[in-house]
Amino acid sequence: DDIDRAYFAVFDGHGGVDAANYSATHLHVNVGLHEEIVKNPAVALKCSFQKTDEMFLFKAKREKLRSGTTGVSALIVGNKLHIAWLGDSQVMLVQQAKAVTLMEPHKPERE
Repeated sequence: DDIDRAYFAVFDGHGGVDAANYSATHLHVNVGLHEEIVKNPAVALKCSFQKTDEMFLFKAKREKLRSGTTGVSALIVGNKLHIAWLGDSQVMLVQQAKAVTLMEPHKPERE
């Protein structure tokens, strides 16, 4: 279609780089191939985070890997910004020199 899209992501590996590298390699592919990418990008992001996690868990079990990762991604579709994150990674948007809260930080006591 003729809608401009841009994808950005940052992964912070824990206990090694395997999970972060895997996510950096696969998450955007899962997002781009998801059936809801055009109609509902937020659903595509959420489902793709889950799918990528399941894929890595299968690989980690098979190869006895013990790393993990946090992650945050931004998908710009036209003039809309969609944010997805996992773990304690955070996003900050600065608009006209002012910080705009996009998410509540992860805290152990939060559900």
